[in-house]
Amino acid sequence: MGTTASDGCKQQEAPTRSLDDAGLNVRRWWKFSMRPDEDDQPNDWWFVSTAIPLLAATTGPLANVMSIAALITKWRNNYDPQNPGVDTLSVGFDDPHWCIALNAASLICGFAGNVFLLFNFTRRVRYIIALPATIILWYFSTAILMAILICMNRYVPPHRPEQTYSQGFWHAVIAAVLYLLSSMALMVNMLGYFLGHYPQHFELSDEQRNLILQTMMFFVWLAGGAGVFTRVDPGWQFVDALYFCDVTILTVGFGDFHPTNDTSRGLVFPYSVGGIIILGLMVNSIRKFAQEISHDNIIKTHVEKRRMQTIDRSVTNTSEFQRRRTIEDRPTKHSSPLSLPSQKNGERSSTAQSEKHHARRRHIKSGMERIRRVGSRKPRLILLQEEKDRFDAMRNIQKSTSNFKKYSALTMSIIAFGLLWCVGAIGFWQAEQKSQNLSYFQALYFCYVSLLTIGYGDLSPTSNAGKPFFIVWSLIAVPTMTILISDMGDTVIASFKRGTFTLADWTVLPKAGVWRALLERNPRLMGWLQRKARKVEEEKRVAEGFPVGPAGDGADPPPPTLQQVAELNSLDEHTLARKLGVAIRETANDLRMEVPKKYSYEEWAVFTRLIRFSRMSSESEIEEVEEEEEGCLIEWDWIGEDSPMLAEKTESEWLLDRLCESLDRYMRRQEGRGRKGKRRRRRRSQMREE
Repeated sequence: MGTTASDGCKQQEAPTRSLDDAGLNVRRWWKFSMRPDEDDQPNDWWFVSTAIPLLAATTGPLANVMSIAALITKWRNNYDPQNPGVDTLSVGFDDPHWCIALNAASLICGFAGNVFLLFNFTRRVRYIIALPATIILWYFSTAILMAILICMNRYVPPHRPEQTYSQGFWHAVIAAVLYLLSSMALMVNMLGYFLGHYPQHFELSDEQRNLILQTMMFFVWLAGGAGVFTRVDPGWQFVDALYFCDVTILTVGFGDFHPTNDTSRGLVFPYSVGGIIILGLMVNSIRKFAQEISHDNIIKTHVEKRRMQTIDRSVTNTSEFQRRRTIEDRPTKHSSPLSLPSQKNGERSSTAQSEKHHARRRHIKSGMERIRRVGSRKPRLILLQEEKDRFDAMRNIQKSTSNFKKYSALTMSIIAFGLLWCVGAIGFWQAEQKSQNLSYFQALYFCYVSLLTIGYGDLSPTSNAGKPFFIVWSLIAVPTMTILISDMGDTVIASFKRGTFTLADWTVLPKAGVWRALLERNPRLMGWLQRKARKVEEEKRVAEGFPVGPAGDGADPPPPTLQQVAELNSLDEHTLARKLGVAIRETANDLRMEVPKKYSYEEWAVFTRLIRFSRMSSESEIEEVEEEEEGCLIEWDWIGEDSPMLAEKTESEWLLDRLCESLDRYMRRQEGRGRKGKRRRRRRSQMREE
């Protein structure tokens, strides 16, 4: 057994291979525990292992675009003598040669860091080599840009008030900040690997790979379009064209920059459509990625917490536990279609794979013993009622989880929207205060109009610092607003839509059956009206000479009761097989419904009986049953880890799979019994011949 840092052992000068407490081979280097490239252990630090690399893959190309703008744009401008202090009319003058050379070196390092990060995602280069290379190169880019900025500000600053820093200078500031934040975030990711929280590779889903590809395509489209518009419109610099492309793709359209000739106007047609399509794909991938992370790490944690709370409340004291054990051990004539959840089921999900076979065999044998017990119906009904309570508890967990999923996503989107709105307003307030004398309220108004892509044009960034800040802020804020609107579609807008339909059903567009639905939600009123209707019908029949009594034809069959479910045990297997075929057909039809169907407990009880009857056989067939049930789910606990309500499928899909498995087991059993009957008859004929 290898030692860890917590053991207080001495640091070693070379890495060693050892086995940790969980039986996992890891490499020890000083106080770190590095996992191998491939293992089956679960990963923690989910945000660090998944979200940070994808954020770096987004901010890295953005930093490259900012660095390109800083390289090809002069950093100092002369104000127009006729319009002093107006940044939009200022003209740049040449920078020192050392500034241009170091700026180019910074861009090369930043681009090389992005290439290594891409190779890391595609596993062209090992994680332990590619990630440090990306971090080091981005730190070099940050250091070079910061050195240029400091030296420029100290040795060759603009002479105020005749001169000022240009947009290129502020693009360099933003690029340095992005490189620094990205490299620091990747260092946290590498620390998680060194501490053994995940293996040395990125586990990317298809949506995450699409997000990386779409992000790179978007920034190539943005920077490439800026270069093209710079060439076709002589009055624009690259930074101006970059700002114009950003406003165009995001559909803000302030109107402060617009094409000035027919060539640039013609290019707007394909460029805007292509950019909006790429942006839409990128926003959709971001939303799916956020939903995926939320489902795997937040929603499942919420479900597990609620489930464990329900389990803790299911047995409150020792006498209750003993009462249940007494009911389970009491002799019964037939087994319940829903047996009491056994502790073996819970153990089977948490034990090693080698113990599952023995646990299943013990469970089958115990089930066969319960079949032969004889007793009254009362204990069986009590067990069914307890099962129903657990079923209802899981239904409540499902409902609360659905609401938690929708409203937690809406809450996070609202928080992100509020932060971007208020913090962005602070940035524009400070950047535009000198050029436009902008107040904080006006900055809030400007940010709100920009977030909703209204773009009145009465306010727009005019300072050399405001335009680069708007490019970065808008690329984050506008997609966030789109995701917020999408989340509102599942909650606020859906509620408003239901309210509109309800109002229409009761007023201008009455819907058939709406009164029936209202009465079903009020059982007392419905019962009173039904009794009154029956009385009127009886009086009418008496007057017409017909016998008194309720009509039997055309009435909907009442839902099954627990007593009727318990009577399924008295049916032979051939009758159950016919019911199984009908159930498969009905479940297949349920798959066509637009809204996935959720079955009642009584319906689940019938389906469960049809799933489990095919494995009920004599003791001589236990081994055969054991082999057939390998990989099939027959026994489960409604609030256990193997509950059907925790499956990724809909209830109809899950049931159809289990019912088809039951039909397959039944057909195999019939074939086996037919072969045994033939062998028996053959032996008898041979004995007669002898």
